[in-house]
Amino acid sequence: MLNVKDIVQKQFEEINHWHKQIMINANSLPMKFVQENNHWNFLLWHEEDIARIPDIEPEKMLAVKRNIDRYNQSRNNSIEEIDEWLLTFLTSKKLNQSKALHSETPGMMIDRLSILNLKLYHMQEETTRQGASLLHKAQCEEKVIILKEQITDLSACLTDVLSRLEQGKLTLKIYRQFKMYNDPDLNPQLYTKIPR
Repeated sequence: MLNVKDIVQKQFEEINHWHKQIMINANSLPMKFVQENNHWNFLLWHEEDIARIPDIEPEKMLAVKRNIDRYNQSRNNSIEEIDEWLLTFLTSKKLNQSKALHSETPGMMIDRLSILNLKLYHMQEETTRQGASLLHKAQCEEKVIILKEQITDLSACLTDVLSRLEQGKLTLKIYRQFKMYNDPDLNPQLYTKIPR
């Protein structure tokens, strides 16, 4: 079904490579959706960094905000695509009949692993940053250890969830995000066009 170790390794390798050149090359399912999720998180991460520039020009900030909204919507779509693929797989094997649920879907957990891998990459960068103090580097090295532990723990949890799904001991539902602010039919600021 899905190999969590492979997913985590691929996420980190992609993040490392994409800092030099972004290349999207996964074409088999569900890894295509997993890579897309990682890609949207990668783009979001860097837009969020730009958004924190204190003296950013208003026009630039507006463009960044629009990018963040678009990337976040795409990120949520990719989570749902991962879960839809899994649900189709489980249904075809008649493995989705349990009543037991988990509080997070596998897609949500894969998304969290992607974000943790981004944190790990950037925290590791801080351990060798030119001009940073020895104290800063040492503190970042401690955080790298914690992030690796968090990735290991979440990977084990995801492996367990996938195993229980595959054994029919757990069921999967798709939890739609329903991002109302992006929908012109659901955001009152868009459909009423209130003058300011």
